[in-house]
Amino acid sequence: MRRFSMASQVEGSRVSDADDMFDFILSADDKFRGKGYQEGYAEGGHLGETEGRRYGIANGAKIGSEVSFYNGFAFTWRCLLQNDQDAKSSKRLKALNSLLDMVHQFPYEDPTYDKLQEDLEKMRAKFKQICSLLNVQPAFQNVKAAGMSF
Repeated sequence: MRRFSMASQVEGSRVSDADDMFDFILSADDKFRGKGYQEGYAEGGHLGETEGRRYGIANGAKIGSEVSFYNGFAFTWRCLLQNDQDAKSSKRLKALNSLLDMVHQFPYEDPTYDKLQEDLEKMRAKFKQICSLLNVQPAFQNVKAAGMSF
């Protein structure tokens, strides 16, 4: 009997050693998975911020050049039509002044402005209306100028 109990004690320690080994493997797997998740999350956040910054700069530059074009266009035509006393010119001047007001009220400093796309669409529509009133072809192309980089 004594042999049997010795053998069962030895066999029992082997079972507990095997259980400890499996517990170690499972806990190591959980530990490394958690650590990998945390590292991946941090790296993804950093890459997302970098990509978002690049995207914001590129699109901000496009929007800025478009709004600036509208400002220059409206200002130039307003200067050309100011001395004309024609009734048609007064309607054109009203539309030009309206576009200039839109440009001056545009929130350049607020990147979280929720009506940005709506305001841009209104400006684009007003620009098309003015082009029709002036009988000119719209020539704005949102293309990066040669030698200009951000």
